[in-house]
Amino acid sequence: MPSTPLVLLPGLLNTRRVYEHQVEALQDIADITIPELWQDDTIGAMADAVLAIAPPRFALGGFSMGGYVAFEMFRRAPARIDRIALIDTQAIPDSTESRTRRHALIEQTRLGRFHGVHSTLLPQIIHPSRLKDSAVVQPIVDMAKEIGADGFVNQQQAILGRADSRPLLVEIEVPAVVIVGRQDMATPLPRSQEMAADIANAQLVILEECGHVSPLERPAEVSAALRRWLTQ
Repeated sequence: MPSTPLVLLPGLLNTRRVYEHQVEALQDIADITIPELWQDDTIGAMADAVLAIAPPRFALGGFSMGGYVAFEMFRRAPARIDRIALIDTQAIPDSTESRTRRHALIEQTRLGRFHGVHSTLLPQIIHPSRLKDSAVVQPIVDMAKEIGADGFVNQQQAILGRADSRPLLVEIEVPAVVIVGRQDMATPLPRSQEMAADIANAQLVILEECGHVSPLERPAEVSAALRRWLTQ
């Protein structure tokens, strides 16, 4: 069986390492490209950069912020995208409260107060059962350090400027999978349920005892869901 070209987009403060388990698990069926998304400060620029290096036609997956970029790529080049996976992400724009919080984080970072992913932040992004699991925690901490303050500011500004993708959902007719941790607090379950309901050909996969970072928290289940989606 020929390999499917697959582009996987990381989230906020993530490098390609967020998908390390999926790369290994899917290498027999997918030719995987994972671009880095911290050099640009708009979702549109990120989307253009990925489209410039992506194969002519490909399957597309986006985790968290990567989902926002995936939506923008679909807007710009729908004919190139054969199928789409939306992992712990959302179509809805930020609330006023979220925007205020992001602006505050940008200001603190510019004042030299960027500390990566601190232990106090982890309970907001991963399931309580994984807080002492170094296989989950260490990659999250290491990736944030690698991206650093400038990359963090770029990504937060891009997220603030993203479009409302809810009107786009009904235009997506390619095979889709929406994957979400049941205890995801960053992009809660109802937002994934809404996306799956509005996309014509979407499967919803809910991962139990899982927070926001499902590719690391539930790697085998995420890989299995992506395999079904790629081969259906």
